[in-house]
Amino acid sequence: MIAKFSRIVLLSLAIFAYGEASAVTADTSKFAAKTDQYRTWSIGVSGGISTPYTIIGYNSRQDFTSPDAQLGYGLYIRKQLSHSFSLQADFMGGKLKADHAYEENARGAQVYSTVNTKLNWSASLSGNFIVAHVKGKGNKGFMQPYLSLGAGVVGYTASLLPDRAKEFITLSSKSQFFVPVGAGLKFNLTPRLNLDLGYQVNYVFADDVDGYKYGPSNDRFSYTHVGLEFALGKRSKRQLTSQSRVDALIIEHAAQTKAMSNSLADAQLSLDAANAKNLKLQNDLDAANANIAGLTTDKDGDGVPDVNDKCPGTPAGTKVDGTGCPLPVVSPEVKFNITEQDKRIVTTASVNLEFYPAKATIQSYSLYNLDRVAQLLTDKGLSLKVEAYTDNGGDADANLKLSIERAEAVKAYLVSRGVNESQIKTYGFGGEHPIASNKTAAGRRLNRRVDLTLY
Repeated sequence: MIAKFSRIVLLSLAIFAYGEASAVTADTSKFAAKTDQYRTWSIGVSGGISTPYTIIGYNSRQDFTSPDAQLGYGLYIRKQLSHSFSLQADFMGGKLKADHAYEENARGAQVYSTVNTKLNWSASLSGNFIVAHVKGKGNKGFMQPYLSLGAGVVGYTASLLPDRAKEFITLSSKSQFFVPVGAGLKFNLTPRLNLDLGYQVNYVFADDVDGYKYGPSNDRFSYTHVGLEFALGKRSKRQLTSQSRVDALIIEHAAQTKAMSNSLADAQLSLDAANAKNLKLQNDLDAANANIAGLTTDKDGDGVPDVNDKCPGTPAGTKVDGTGCPLPVVSPEVKFNITEQDKRIVTTASVNLEFYPAKATIQSYSLYNLDRVAQLLTDKGLSLKVEAYTDNGGDADANLKLSIERAEAVKAYLVSRGVNESQIKTYGFGGEHPIASNKTAAGRRLNRRVDLTLY
């Protein structure tokens, strides 16, 4: 019977724990934050009063009439499976004491005057059910009232003091199944530390915890305790104990809202970057089109793009070269006949043309005839070839230079008299092509000449 009841309690806890875990999985997949985002493991120590007296049940059915308070202590490990349910493994020890057994002997005295029971050890597994989550300042978890139910085994040794005896009779140690039923308040002092105030009634499946059997009821004892619970895990995580499912929904909703806001912000940044890139591409395209337009624009319509046109604004219809500049206008060439009179004027000027010795300076008396040649060239547009010579006296290079300078001097004078320089060609030959012997002074004089020829 005892084993069957214990199995029922443990099976019920297992089924409830599985149901809570499944509910958490279902909830967190849609709404609440997953439990791995919280600290779910904790350890605790407690100390308090253990006594055969209980606030529930019929104390008159106990074996002794005067229960006494003794020291009790405990240690536990707890795993929070959901926002409202946890499994807790408890280890407890302590003492129980009572006086005045109900049963009387033949003399009318109690059979036993005192019992001392040492709770050597106990181990139990309980399910803790959080009834509510009470909020404190800043809407943070402050207090959680809870109920607990479990099953376990307790080991104990009872010592009885018979009536009028001076020494206790110590019985052999025993172990029995028991069911702990409790209630308490858990206060969240810090994110890592809780204060646990609890009261627990332990129903033992035996009537000899106090050393002997009397009456129809099994023995029971209570444990009133104060404990400190330490949450394990990363400091950045909150305790699941202090968070209700509503809190989890709010936190998850806030996280989803923040994530959505961040996603929208990232999307906006990406969109802005894409718009900026598109704008840059459009600007580059506009610049390229402007460059293309600049390469093909021809404002004056001369067939040469403005970018290559060195003579913009050419009048319409003007023929231009590859740089856009007008081609030179070639006037129709007017052909004049060279008459004998023309030849005589030129010959006279040539025969009478003299220079200062070893210089390219024209003698003044030669200028009159050159003026007549200039008039002839300007009036009829004829061209003139000027060929200067020297004798062979002196250095040949110096003679060549002098002949060239004298031919240029004649051209310069004619140009100064209004002749277009393009009408005159000059040549200097130095001592070449003599027309007389250079051995005589007369021959050398003839060789120092400037020939003027119309063409």
